[in-house]
Amino acid sequence: MRSSAKFLTFILILIGVFNMITAADKASEQKLVDTVDIPRFMGDWYVIANIPTIFEKGAVNAIENYTWNEEKGIVDVTFTYRADSLQGKLKRMTQRGFIYDTASNAEWRVQPIWPLRLGYLIIDLAEDYSYTVIGVPNRKYLWIMARESTLSEDIYTAILDRIATQGYDVGLIQKVPQIWD
Repeated sequence: MRSSAKFLTFILILIGVFNMITAADKASEQKLVDTVDIPRFMGDWYVIANIPTIFEKGAVNAIENYTWNEEKGIVDVTFTYRADSLQGKLKRMTQRGFIYDTASNAEWRVQPIWPLRLGYLIIDLAEDYSYTVIGVPNRKYLWIMARESTLSEDIYTAILDRIATQGYDVGLIQKVPQIWD
């Protein structure tokens, strides 16, 4: 009985998160990047900063890995991090990414569990694919990611400036500790 109550609570939280992320109207449309080369986008991305979801608060050494699943025509997403400190428990979450706008490949839906499919918007991407910024339709969450575990302060500041013009509250963005030495 207890585990079913926990499961129900978990599902209700996910539904609430889903509603917050997907609750968007025409006024909230964002400018996405013109095009994303999916093979170049695949691989590891260090989470440099974010407006975290409840699952990411306290994450250290957070990495998103994207792998193209040719057989299913989807992106397999694996998120790993240490909970609360470098010595914290290693956590791993998997999702599926569905490319929603195949003309640009810049709008996806990610599925943490069936049947939820959450908006995933690629709103900034370096020409050399060294960094990217992922947003959501209602602007409540955001991820700044890079191919390396650090990002120069000049690039980071320029990203924040562009994010602000997209309507995100940059005051909510938190740097994610990346400690690899």
